Amino acid sequence: MYIIALQMLFGDKGKYLTMVVGISFAALVMTQQPGIFVGLMSRTYSFVKDVSLPDIWVMDPGVQFVEEHKPIRDTDLWRIRGVSGVEWAVPLFKNLMRTKLPDGRTKTIDMTGIDDATLLGAPHKIIVGNLSDFKRNDAVFVDQEAARTHLKVYLPNKQTRPLNIGDVLEINDRRAVVAGFVKISRNFVLQPQVYTTYSRALRYAPPARRHLTYILVKAKSGQDPHALCQKISDTTQLAAYTADEFKSISLNYWMKSTGIPINFGISILLGFIVGAAIAGQTFYNFVQENLKHYASLKAMGLKNKVLARMVALQAMVVGMVGYGIGVGLTTIFGMLVHDTVLAFLLPPSLLLFAGVGVLLIVILSAVLGLRRVINVDPSIVFRG
Repeated sequence: MYIIALQMLFGDKGKYLTMVVGISFAALVMTQQPGIFVGLMSRTYSFVKDVSLPDIWVMDPGVQFVEEHKPIRDTDLWRIRGVSGVEWAVPLFKNLMRTKLPDGRTKTIDMTGIDDATLLGAPHKIIVGNLSDFKRNDAVFVDQEAARTHLKVYLPNKQTRPLNIGDVLEINDRRAVVAGFVKISRNFVLQPQVYTTYSRALRYAPPARRHLTYILVKAKSGQDPHALCQKISDTTQLAAYTADEFKSISLNYWMKSTGIPINFGISILLGFIVGAAIAGQTFYNFVQENLKHYASLKAMGLKNKVLARMVALQAMVVGMVGYGIGVGLTTIFGMLVHDTVLAFLLPPSLLLFAGVGVLLIVILSAVLGLRRVINVDPSIVFRG
């Protein structure tokens, strides 16, 4: 009986392909749009992810996301180093600055200053140059992608070239020399990332009473990071978070402060509705047109539960084929946009989410068809 059900399904190629297209579209939208959303949101904390060594980030209590610059006192660094359970603590500067390129144009850069002595906080992927080059006079390291795009140099013949090693920049009227290139995760604000030492970053920064943005802390072996965060907060009245907590804070800020989740949610809902409408209506028509075949099987003595299984099998086959095609198209899309300005991330939970969505569409389609099959009168076979 199940072979007959499949022959009925594949025999009507037009309806079969329409149903598969409907399910594929729904699966594509339910994986591609959330994939872009998850990728975009993961960029809100990419800077924290790239700095992997510290257990704890200490900052002004008013900081809401990682790119926000609310400096604290330099003396807080020494107070934290005196807290029991702290293995080490180093300063980190992070702020936006204006820089003048070799062709005379000015650009905004996201400057990060790492600890002079230990160089903790440096990107772990140095593409060109060495970590020790940070200590060269006026040295800065530039994100390799930004060097090719945002910071490219325009030549007199209207051609362009990437920023090169040895190029001289002017950051707030002070000299900086490109000493290397780094590979970093793309961030949410898409400003070119530039790294140098902490003391040099302060020299480039405009005069201010406070400059220290973050203090990176490593807990001693066996020390609970959450308990140490509480101890640091109690001692200094500053905010102290583990890396995972700080990622969540940055993520929640952008989730609640922008309309991005609503926009993507609407797209996903529309994809689900359109896919359900196409697949459900087409499957209902398919059952309607094959009603005589079901009636014949019923007249031959087949029980309703067997007919129900046949309809369920047809719906499941359409669902699985459509889901596979939709997810496959999303995977190809993800490969094409990998590491580009378009964010995309496809965790396994999204595949499960889309699978549940497709399953709901399949169940809806099967229920619409089953009602007609179960209520069909076998005597219609013998009518004209």
